[in-house]
Amino acid sequence: MVERYLERIGFEGVPKPDLATLAGLQYRHFLSVPYENLDILKNIPISLEPDDLFDKIVKRKRGGYCFELNALFERLLCELGFKTVSYFARFLLNEPKIPMRRHRVVRVELENGFYLADVGVGSVTPECPLKITEGEETEIRGLGYMFSKDDCLGWVLNVKVDGEWKRLYSFSEEKQLEIDFAQPNFYCQYSPDSVFNKTNMVALRTQTGKYTLDGNIFKTIDWKTGAIEARECENDEIPGILKYYFGLEAI
Repeated sequence: MVERYLERIGFEGVPKPDLATLAGLQYRHFLSVPYENLDILKNIPISLEPDDLFDKIVKRKRGGYCFELNALFERLLCELGFKTVSYFARFLLNEPKIPMRRHRVVRVELENGFYLADVGVGSVTPECPLKITEGEETEIRGLGYMFSKDDCLGWVLNVKVDGEWKRLYSFSEEKQLEIDFAQPNFYCQYSPDSVFNKTNMVALRTQTGKYTLDGNIFKTIDWKTGAIEARECENDEIPGILKYYFGLEAI
């Protein structure tokens, strides 16, 4: 399992349960495994069984969303000797009110503290592990990140966008079992209120930014220069875009 997973994400070297390895794994994951909801749109049930996730993401070189990507990533970390815990999170960015818990994150324990590791979001989440420490700002590729505490929400991960701090998501420190993610996974697939079953949501980080496909809008984003190229695609163009930019075939 480990060797094929490391090959899938292009990780080189000898992995160890330390911060350098964790950072390398997380970054390579973002560059190699797309965030995507294509099975949900085709009404293909999302299985969270480890063997099914490994088959989809590693063997068939697909992507997924948080309940898939962070579940398999945590399994890899455990195989490599990391101490991990999964938490539920509330995605807060641009939400008019506090939403339900529908995001999965991974906490990793290292010698010098606890770190957040999250490979399950296609937006402005950090590409590197973040130490869970209140009030400490970290800059990654021009974006600032900082944890704060909230009496109701628990830990809140904030992101600085265009000089303004915004709440990205929050999580409380209650360990979740794998079965706990079955219900929100079902909700995200089938609820009429879910954002995941409406239109294409595909993203893949690059060394300079990321590619995204939102509906029929394909974007190339350069975080260093701030340049964004966007165009509307015809339906018959999308399979080619998925293959060329995201490495996704036979969807």
